[in-house]
Amino acid sequence: MNRFVLNGVSYHGKGAIEAVPQEIKSRGLTKAFVTSDPDLVKFGVTAKVTDLLDAAEIPYTLYDNIKPNPTVENVQTGVAAFKESEADCIVAIGGGSSMDTAKAIGVIITNPEFEDVLSLEGESPTKNPCVPTIAVATTAGTAAEVTINYVITDVEKERKFVCVDPHDIPVVAIVDPDMMSSMPKGLTAATGMDALTHAIEGYITKGAWELSDMFHIKAIEIIARSLRGAVENDPDGREGMALGQYVAGMGFSNVGLGVDHSMAHTLSAHYDTPHGKACAILLPTVMRYNAEYTGEKYREIARAMGVEGVDDMTQEEYRKAACDAVQQLSEDVGIESSLKGIVKEEDIPVLSKDAFADACCPGNPRDTSEEEIAELFRSLL
Repeated sequence: MNRFVLNGVSYHGKGAIEAVPQEIKSRGLTKAFVTSDPDLVKFGVTAKVTDLLDAAEIPYTLYDNIKPNPTVENVQTGVAAFKESEADCIVAIGGGSSMDTAKAIGVIITNPEFEDVLSLEGESPTKNPCVPTIAVATTAGTAAEVTINYVITDVEKERKFVCVDPHDIPVVAIVDPDMMSSMPKGLTAATGMDALTHAIEGYITKGAWELSDMFHIKAIEIIARSLRGAVENDPDGREGMALGQYVAGMGFSNVGLGVDHSMAHTLSAHYDTPHGKACAILLPTVMRYNAEYTGEKYREIARAMGVEGVDDMTQEEYRKAACDAVQQLSEDVGIESSLKGIVKEEDIPVLSKDAFADACCPGNPRDTSEEEIAELFRSLL
């Protein structure tokens, strides 16, 4: 049996944010708790939404104690702030960090027995849906607005933990490319490659099946043709990436990921490496590592990446073509190809242990080990 969970409602395209006040009022909600990171507030991105709330006379409280890799403390102070605000819904504005924080806050408010946050790790056994949440994406990568997953950092133990819970999914997703137009090149590239990693890992994970394959192949195709343009702030590229990352999220949220994300999580936890950047650096290497365990799927990845003549290639050739096409895209958008300067050789045993224990690891198409993960890290130094 396969389960699929998606948003009840989603809005796409320029001007989609205008639906936020309407969705709040139509659900009988009266006050919003707005989560957004400090930079989005500083540069006026958050105001694009809060101005709409002001115009609609919907009161709100702004919470911006959010870090790029949100911590247990961020969530706990957010829970206290939500209670004090007397809000009855959440408007999460941002990328994965803002939305992951909002998801954890929303779940704990309706399931207070998990207020320690740490007990939400893994398949969270919550009983109640989270506070009604409207998620407004500002990056084209994480797809947190459509997923049932979120990631929190345990600073004390220098580790990230993944929480999987259908109760945390936002009731409404807003995917408006205009909200992403202020992303700098580096962030656009990294989050875009994160989205491609979602699509590729979701397509080859052990849990993949026909319905999820449909989403992932289409996402790879959209991202492959859109990311270069998005990095140059081309409107068509921005719009393509807004859609492509969401489509990837529809798939991987329901079938899981693999060892690329396991390794990326531990890099973020130990070195505070931006998640998208970590995924992007790892992707071509991890694809080559997994290639012989993917059947004919790399042929379809190569085709979706725009490689011509794949039907005339041998299995070895189309697998190489798929990896090479991903490597080329990564280089074209300015992603570095090495972990040199990030990973310390002496840390590799701990990094490998944490990556192997990560919730994404079991979904990898190739059964792995701490030793093999260590070799993957070393190969990128």
